[in-house]
Amino acid sequence: SFLKFILKNPFRRKNSAILAIVGIAIGIIVIVSLGGITDGLVNTFEDTIHAGGADFSISGKETGDSAYGTNTIDSGWTEKIANVSGVDEAYPIYVVLTSVGDDSMNTLIGIDAEGSELADISMKEGKLFENNASEVILGEIYADDNDYSVGDNIKIKDETFDVVGIYETGDQNMAGGVFTSISKVGEIMDDEDSISNIYVKVEKGADAQTVADRIDDKYGDNITTVTSVMEMTQMANMLNMLQASTWAISLLAIVVGGLGIINTMLMSVFERTREIGVLKAVGWSNKKILTMIVGESLVITIVSAIIGSLIGFVACTLLGPQIGISPLFTPKIFIQAFAIAIIVGIIGGVYPAIKAVQLPPTEALRYE
Repeated sequence: SFLKFILKNPFRRKNSAILAIVGIAIGIIVIVSLGGITDGLVNTFEDTIHAGGADFSISGKETGDSAYGTNTIDSGWTEKIANVSGVDEAYPIYVVLTSVGDDSMNTLIGIDAEGSELADISMKEGKLFENNASEVILGEIYADDNDYSVGDNIKIKDETFDVVGIYETGDQNMAGGVFTSISKVGEIMDDEDSISNIYVKVEKGADAQTVADRIDDKYGDNITTVTSVMEMTQMANMLNMLQASTWAISLLAIVVGGLGIINTMLMSVFERTREIGVLKAVGWSNKKILTMIVGESLVITIVSAIIGSLIGFVACTLLGPQIGISPLFTPKIFIQAFAIAIIVGIIGGVYPAIKAVQLPPTEALRYE
């Protein structure tokens, strides 16, 4: 049938087809990977903004190697923030990526037991850890995935901890993590004077933004105050920057892939000049030949989209956590990847198809 003819034709010249598929698949890998990483970063940012039961959070001013992408700050900032007018509670947290159990890298979160409510966690089983004790509570997802229960032991770096509780949370980043007291995290990291963030709760009746502005006015040169009011501007700026970068790189991949498919299909038309002449001579219309060439181009790009999407998804899923990134893949990312592949296939096939239909049958039949 005509459809089978279109499906088989691109692979008659295997080397050309493979090269074209590889070229376009690389572009799709870039698009899917960047999409997953971008959505994952945005999701992480949103979860950081909505820091549990806290009204706002405070982090380092500069980019750094903490789990949140900012520099760690001195633990002495907690007392300074607690003494600002309008602040009711201020609890430091120390979030690190380290070896936990059988995982070479997982999220370990340190916080004072009294401040756990600000982290938006609630106990499902067992009890909360005690400060300065070798005790941990595990996220429900982490406990289920690794078959841990209350009463078990778990190794963090070279120290053994007792699992005293299982918690649940609405924060996706913390659902698979491990909590212990902040002093124990400091010991494990051999850095007891550093913290990642500070969760702040304002006094009843106080305006969170007013208190945050007060902190910014006083300490803004050294720390950053992140509030829900700031979220709109920061999220918009971050989204614009990430999406601009994603589309710029994706556009380059599309252009390269498009040129590759045009070249492949032009070569195919050139090599099949006599064949196209025979088809015209036996009654094939220009429309049918054009459909055949564009269809062959689409077959190559759709196969590329499938391969590229799978590789991009698997690579990000496996490698992302190793570098501290949790990619988030949504149907929109794959829809965009396939839409781009189809557009590239159509554009890449139209010009060679036009060249094919313009071939006079008599000249094409004489071609050797």
